Amino acid sequence: MKTISILVPTYNEEENVRPLSEAIIGQMKKLKKYKYELIFIDNCSADKTRDILTALCTENKNIKAIFNAKNFGQFNSPFHGLLQTSGDCAIAVCADFQDPVEMIPKFIKEWENGYKIVCGIKTASKENKILRFLRSIYYKLIHKMSEVEQIEHFTGFGLYDRSFIDTLRELDDPTPFLRGLVAELGSARKDMPYEQNKRRAGKSSNNFYRLYDAAMLSFTSYTKVGLRVATIGGSILSFLSIAIAIIYTVLKLLFWDNFPAGTMPILIGVFVFGSIQLFFIGLLGEYIMTINTRVMKRPLVIEEKRLNFDKKKD
Repeated sequence: MKTISILVPTYNEEENVRPLSEAIIGQMKKLKKYKYELIFIDNCSADKTRDILTALCTENKNIKAIFNAKNFGQFNSPFHGLLQTSGDCAIAVCADFQDPVEMIPKFIKEWENGYKIVCGIKTASKENKILRFLRSIYYKLIHKMSEVEQIEHFTGFGLYDRSFIDTLRELDDPTPFLRGLVAELGSARKDMPYEQNKRRAGKSSNNFYRLYDAAMLSFTSYTKVGLRVATIGGSILSFLSIAIAIIYTVLKLLFWDNFPAGTMPILIGVFVFGSIQLFFIGLLGEYIMTINTRVMKRPLVIEEKRLNFDKKKD
């Protein structure tokens, strides 16, 4: 009998983990020909999430938990959890009920049809309209700028075959961006639309910084356009600066008395070109920061405890 792994990353989800576990188990009981394991990976919650997870693991041996020693970010923790699954396929689900658990049987059905990856694509959402609009603009931009196909409105909610998870394990990437890796390395993929629900309870930990972090990670990992714009734009501006300097010098020599030098053009030029330089220095720094993180080869997470695992996996 094949096993289905369901992965749920958590962070301060004390009001959601028990109802979610009951909802997922309810869906899995309908699929009688499969065994299941439900894995929660907690990213150092500060509320009662861990106490509830401990109780759930005591009540049901099919429920497992990994407690991180610290908060290792929104990308590393779910990715590490995915690598710890042991099923023939794994399904990643958010803990806040925004990913409808009713999609689980539909994902499995497509997997049975031969697809190795089944991606949940948000075609509609009950989230903030402005936030969705900004996300849509971002996806359009990254799609045009990236040399790798990017999957619009895909958050990681979906099914991954064991063969793809084994591929992820071989990468040994200290800064993984799952959405990009699915687009870059995933084969036999099926996209399935769904409407994203409102958060059931609690407060989202997503903020502007986290969204910016996600955007810059995908931008620096899958596009060259920032560096190319800096190179080409810098070359054009340098050429224009030299041309203007030569023209200005010639005019000054020809019309010495009628061509007074002013400080305002100089100040404006300094501010304009200085701001352009700062922008591209910051952009270059984002690329360098990504490179630096990869070179340091830090572990994805450090685990504090495991519950209901027979032995520690690599």
